[in-house]
Amino acid sequence: MRRRGVALVGMACATALVLSACGSDDEETGGGGGGGGGGTLKVGVLTSLSGPAATAAAGSIRGAEARFAAYEEAGEGCAGDLDFELVQADDTTSAQGALAGAQKLVQQDEVFSILTISPFFAGAAPYLTTQASDVPVFGGAWDGAEQWTGEDNNLFNSGPVPDYETVYSSYGEFFSEQGATKVAGIAYVSPSSQAGLEAGLASIEDAGLEIGYTNNSVQFGSTDVGPLVLGILDSGADAVYTTINFDTSLALVAGLKQAGWDGTFVSPTGYGADLLSSEPAVEIGQGVIFSNAFTPVEVGSEATQAMQSALQAEGNESGIPGFYESQGWFGADLFLHGLEEAGCDTDQAGLISTLQGVDDWDANGLYPRPVKQSTTEVDEQCSYYVTLEGDSFVPLSDEPLCGTPVD
Repeated sequence: MRRRGVALVGMACATALVLSACGSDDEETGGGGGGGGGGTLKVGVLTSLSGPAATAAAGSIRGAEARFAAYEEAGEGCAGDLDFELVQADDTTSAQGALAGAQKLVQQDEVFSILTISPFFAGAAPYLTTQASDVPVFGGAWDGAEQWTGEDNNLFNSGPVPDYETVYSSYGEFFSEQGATKVAGIAYVSPSSQAGLEAGLASIEDAGLEIGYTNNSVQFGSTDVGPLVLGILDSGADAVYTTINFDTSLALVAGLKQAGWDGTFVSPTGYGADLLSSEPAVEIGQGVIFSNAFTPVEVGSEATQAMQSALQAEGNESGIPGFYESQGWFGADLFLHGLEEAGCDTDQAGLISTLQGVDDWDANGLYPRPVKQSTTEVDEQCSYYVTLEGDSFVPLSDEPLCGTPVD
């Protein structure tokens, strides 16, 4: 039987987190060159403290705080030797602001390492990989900075690096399983959004499905979705794949439902407590399907339970991580993993060289496959899928759907 539903797609804006250690002559404080055998490592947070993305910044900070708090409470690894202190800097929701914030953290705060969860990180990437190439940087690699594809630099991926030139079978397989026959595609007028849509539709077409209405010139943040709704309806599409953010997707879903459309609308982002906190979003989103790169907490694994409990302790009532929280958690977790592998008293050079060879990190089982640091090539693309029923997310399966590259 065909599963009919609507799923939101959002390319959630992210905030940037920076992990840093301040330099000091005090033996009780870790210096800019390393943990120093004990003391406090300053964890800089480069995030959107102002501008349109500022509302979401709290989530990324909370995610990082939750991971560090859980690590220190467990008292394992380097927790017995080091303390971690968060220090924030504003990226002003712009590429120029991201550069200024990164320069502040490196030059004034003497950061030990940087975790970025900012779509504007591309503005800071050239500086960090040249003038500040001795500073380890952690991030989700979805901001569009080409430097993430380097395999011997100081950037380390807390999630799979998007490869828009490779088409994976997973998208086509999933839409086929949902009974879709013709899929429409919507993207923003940005290179990454357009490339993501193109790769997704290529997978769908490879699976033997038709491509319906497509539009890759939607303006950021637009809620004028009337023409999009008409285009989808006129094309006869019974499914939609988009690479647009939550606000635009929500308006599009509402318009389609109002027109009586009852198809499959799949979203790469949107899963999390942020959606559940909005009554209108929950009402509109009933039956929506969300894809997720990491194991949803509803699966109830040991790793998800640990994350959920840690987030609840930091004020997330449901413990369901939103996009920003998850990115804060993963960046902090990769940093801590590298610190343990290199040694708690490592310097920046030691951490960088160690991480360049780490190929077994999977965030303690939250990722279905390890995120390799020695290469950006991905043999499989895996996603979990959940649907919104009432005020809860329900996994379509406890196992991820994984696809391989297709010709």
